[in-house]
Amino acid sequence: MPQPPRFAWISTPPKLLALALTAAPVLAGGCASEGSATTVWAQPAGATPLPRASEGAPSVEAPTSENTSPPAPTPEAKYVEAATKLTAMAEEDTRAWDRLAYVADTYGHRLSGSEALEQTIDWAVETMAADGLSNARREKVMVPHWVRGEESAEILGPTKRPLPVLGLGMTVGTPRRGITAEVVVVANLDELEQRAAELDGKIVVINQPMPAYDVDKHDAHYGSTVQIRSHGASNAAAHGAKAVLVRSVTASSLRTLHTGALNYDDDKPKIPAAAITPEDAEWFARTAARGETIKVRLTLGAKHLPDAVSANAIAELPGRELPEEIVVIGGHIDSWDVGDGSTDDGSGCLMAMEAALMLRELDLIPRRTIRVVLFTNEENGLRGGLAYKEAHGDELHVAGIEADAGAGAPWGFGIGASEADLDALLPYAPLFEALGANNFRLGGGGADISPLTKEGMLGIGLRPDTSHYFDLHHSPADTIDKIAPYHLERNAAAMALMAYILAEREIPAVAASPEN
Repeated sequence: MPQPPRFAWISTPPKLLALALTAAPVLAGGCASEGSATTVWAQPAGATPLPRASEGAPSVEAPTSENTSPPAPTPEAKYVEAATKLTAMAEEDTRAWDRLAYVADTYGHRLSGSEALEQTIDWAVETMAADGLSNARREKVMVPHWVRGEESAEILGPTKRPLPVLGLGMTVGTPRRGITAEVVVVANLDELEQRAAELDGKIVVINQPMPAYDVDKHDAHYGSTVQIRSHGASNAAAHGAKAVLVRSVTASSLRTLHTGALNYDDDKPKIPAAAITPEDAEWFARTAARGETIKVRLTLGAKHLPDAVSANAIAELPGRELPEEIVVIGGHIDSWDVGDGSTDDGSGCLMAMEAALMLRELDLIPRRTIRVVLFTNEENGLRGGLAYKEAHGDELHVAGIEADAGAGAPWGFGIGASEADLDALLPYAPLFEALGANNFRLGGGGADISPLTKEGMLGIGLRPDTSHYFDLHHSPADTIDKIAPYHLERNAAAMALMAYILAEREIPAVAASPEN
């Protein structure tokens, strides 16, 4: 039976508190000045004061017995000093948000193969070079070039009305005249299989709701719900369906459409697939339950073009003693072609850029090199992560931090793949308390660094409050005004502090890789 996730404690040990108060008065002052408003997830720029913490943040379990005996060592003074400086800097600055707003307003969304993506990559490389980071460069990556095209749908019966749709990423298109067929409504992939005999020649609507966010477990239920988007088309195609309409993967909707990549099985026909709103999915379910025949016409203009040239954007803060050992920090610079991609994942990219710049400006130069990597093509191919592994897999990567969960209020980190990984970093958790990012739990990494974590690199995932992340995810609502500058800057500071610790500390004697 799987063990429940383990968390770090949030109270500061007396010895550390005494050290912080003696060596770092700014940190103590910063803690005292924080407010206690609820989390902001939609905050435009302006003079409106922003909240300092979230009273609705997930609860944190006490450490397990193996983590409290023997007592955890107190972090060295240099780490307390770094936490003090970074926390104070995050209180004063909105630079990351200002830069993200420029990217959003100037370039917009950044789908792989688009000119906007390449312009944003150029901007990032030029900006990191101007910030004083070393070896700022593009590293070539060939990426898929999928184009959405014109899309439309209409309900033809029992009543006639337009149906908003948003093609799933990498879907094939329909014939020019569209596809017209009767509809079969299923609640999930299990029901799809149970009713396989009914699907031949039909358009299948999959109406599986995403459960409400679980605050206690810090869980959005994305992994279990997204299966309908990932596999619905191929599963339905295996039984002769003509097309699939998938309920948008979100728990909260104002008739909003959410796209995202699908995965076609090589041994099954490729049929068109699109997202519909939760509200329209419920209409289909109600109408089908009344025994009425539903007919829909669907037209998708999607095309797959030859691969396009793109790049990972890379720059470094060279280590002072062990420059050949690397800690990677980053997010993905591409986005879907709706909204402006600020939450997913412009925010993660700006956190990484800002984290490296904060460390350089504060003269917090660790022993190892911190390398910023803004990965291309995470959304519909993972080519950036795979290309980075191919180009740099023979280098010594001691850890990687990925930020790809939005820019909600800081909450904590997912750590590694083993109890040893988590235990080694738990003593540092109190240093993140003033930033709100002191909740450490087992299970870290991210899609782009996964090629390296599979080879044994320690993977860390930055974990902000994600209670509203999937309200925006892959939708036209993912725009810069949903991001609070204060939260973005504090997340960047938390990433900077974790990167500094990983690049400065002595590597634990026990191997962190689950294979060892």
